[in-house]
Amino acid sequence: MSFLKTNNPAFAPYFWEQKNVSQKKMTVSGIITKTFLMLFITTGITVFVWKLYSNGVNIKWFATGGVLAAIVISIVLSVRQNWAHILVPLYAIAKGFFLGGFTSYIKAQYPEMPYQAVGVTLVTFFTILMLYQTRIIVVTKKLRSVIITVCSTIFLVYLISWILSFFGIRSFIWGTSWLAISFNIVAATFAALSFLLDFDFIERYKNKAPKYKEWMACYGLLVTIIWLYVEVLRLMKKLAIKF
Repeated sequence: MSFLKTNNPAFAPYFWEQKNVSQKKMTVSGIITKTFLMLFITTGITVFVWKLYSNGVNIKWFATGGVLAAIVISIVLSVRQNWAHILVPLYAIAKGFFLGGFTSYIKAQYPEMPYQAVGVTLVTFFTILMLYQTRIIVVTKKLRSVIITVCSTIFLVYLISWILSFFGIRSFIWGTSWLAISFNIVAATFAALSFLLDFDFIERYKNKAPKYKEWMACYGLLVTIIWLYVEVLRLMKKLAIKF
């Protein structure tokens, strides 16, 4: 099965090769429990950083530090999947610091916006889940290919823009032009569509993969949920500034 079956690195076949036979298998309930726990940790760290910011603490490097830590953890996780029960919680903590630093300034200007973004993210998640479960949207090979191609392009644009920022070059995606807003709309749309691939892959391996793979499935969902939330929040901020 090709790696390009899903855009989420956590759902690459490498993570699902059954090298060890285990009596206990991955279950949907196990994935849900772990995902909720990790989201609780991420949220707790985010709120903690908000409080630090409100108390006048300099959190300038929290977002950057969180992103770098999350990248390192993801790389290690890609080659040490048996450490997932340790690395995924660390990833959740790193993302908490990232979201705390990223959203503190937005929350200071627009106090209700982060909560609104959470609401939009949750509604989108359950809407996509319903569309998938009822087979209103079917994950075909062509749909999978389109989602993967667009998501890969989006991540590449972000990576290049992030690197350019270190040289003082500001990419169009950080502005509030209609082009920047359109880019965010596309990014948020395909972040939401990525859930389809995640749900499809989990369904393929539930009750088949070893129990510890639940942590990898949890990691994959965490990546997509946080990406969608960030895109929604970024889009809401741009629209608030624009209008």
